[in-house]
Amino acid sequence: MISQRARYAFKAIVALARAEAGRGLNIRELCAQEHLPRKFIEQILSSLRVAGYISSRRGRDGGYELLKPVDLIHIGPLLRLVDGPIAPLPCLSRTAYRRCEDCISESACELRQAFDKPYADYLSQLENLTLAQVIQQADAKKIS
Repeated sequence: MISQRARYAFKAIVALARAEAGRGLNIRELCAQEHLPRKFIEQILSSLRVAGYISSRRGRDGGYELLKPVDLIHIGPLLRLVDGPIAPLPCLSRTAYRRCEDCISESACELRQAFDKPYADYLSQLENLTLAQVIQQADAKKIS
């Protein structure tokens, strides 16, 4: 299950993707539009900015906007940035691998075997899914 922080980050980045090109959104608009808590969103936006997903401008016309095109923003890395490792077991993590403390043999571990293929499929979907695809799917559902 993704965290509330990831849910907020996802809502924020989708709102920024939908914002008028070149204008972006200031934090007040973003929080009001998406019903997000400002203090929490400030931290999330800072992380997204440092990671190169968004830019910020100060001043009266300031705000946040996407730096990358939506077709180059993949959901897996975005989720990892906000939530950390997404693997169900530490021994399956690609970014934070560690051997399970109670494991005698990874190759013979029933728990690892049970999660290995489903997690690989899940991860492949997240790694290949772009923000553009998510928005297109959501828009198509709104029309139908």
